Amino acid sequence: MKTRSLMTSAALAAAMAMPAAAQEVTLRIQTHYAPETVSGKLAAQFVDDVQTMSGGAIAIEMFYSSSVVATVEAFDAAATGILDCDMTGGAYQTGKNPAFQFVGDIMGGYDTPYQQLSWLYHGGGYDAAQALYNSFDMQLIGWWIYGQESLASSKPLNGPDDLKDWKFRSPPGMETEIFASLGSSPIVMDFTEIFTALETGIIDGTDASGLANNVGLGIHDIVKHATFPGFHSMPSDHLACNKAVWDGLSDQHKRIIDTAMQKLSLQTALTFEKANAEAAAGLREAGVTLYDWSPEDRAVFRKAAQAAWDDWATRSPEAAALVESHKEYLTQLGLISE
Repeated sequence: MKTRSLMTSAALAAAMAMPAAAQEVTLRIQTHYAPETVSGKLAAQFVDDVQTMSGGAIAIEMFYSSSVVATVEAFDAAATGILDCDMTGGAYQTGKNPAFQFVGDIMGGYDTPYQQLSWLYHGGGYDAAQALYNSFDMQLIGWWIYGQESLASSKPLNGPDDLKDWKFRSPPGMETEIFASLGSSPIVMDFTEIFTALETGIIDGTDASGLANNVGLGIHDIVKHATFPGFHSMPSDHLACNKAVWDGLSDQHKRIIDTAMQKLSLQTALTFEKANAEAAAGLREAGVTLYDWSPEDRAVFRKAAQAAWDDWATRSPEAAALVESHKEYLTQLGLISE
């Protein structure tokens, strides 16, 4: 009887395992981060978490440094099946709909990653953003936010006056308009073109990433000035997947990926609190000058940014809805007045 019971249990276990084996998937994901950067290492941990929690039923092939398509093309590559998921950010897709600006880089809005994430998960942001992504056959899974970015420059950036005639690499979208209104000359170029442009003097500086990532990329081997702590930009890097691919996953697999993404969100914010401070100390020792703008100088930028919000809100119904949602939540948090 005991032997029969063991055999029955083994057969039952094998039968239960069969559906799981049939659901095994491989996800091809591209990120613009290099594997040696802080964000690249965090992305690798996300991959390991998903594969471990799924017992190997979900395999992820991560393409770093935009190695399959250009950074701005990753979203379309996922939507059309060249990739399965895009791990860049919504701000690269403003040409499709201006509303992507407000799920990618709000600019001049939230002070911390935690505030911005709270809008997504508890301020009505997730549903509003999902409607936008779904209209392009994509599914927003979540955000990972490393905090305020630092501007890197070959010239001093002590305040708004230093932005006049400053040529720098800018991501596409609203940022170019804000900086242009302050007298700068933003130039949109791919992430991978920054180094040659800095070395040849085509640009004076770049808006690339947070301070620790910039160090990891080697930007401050070339230029010796930076803003820190940053004030102008806190992009929401996303995980967005082809909607048909996402819908085809089991509920269990979706939950595993969502859980790993939320861990990535928290660990990204926590890691960069420490990594940026360490990077700042190291850069000062290496002779890089860091500029911490005064509250008055920061207010100059925030005023220009909020004027741009209102202009962009007129460009599509989806942009108007997202701007209103952010304004309501920012007001609730006490970050802006009505």
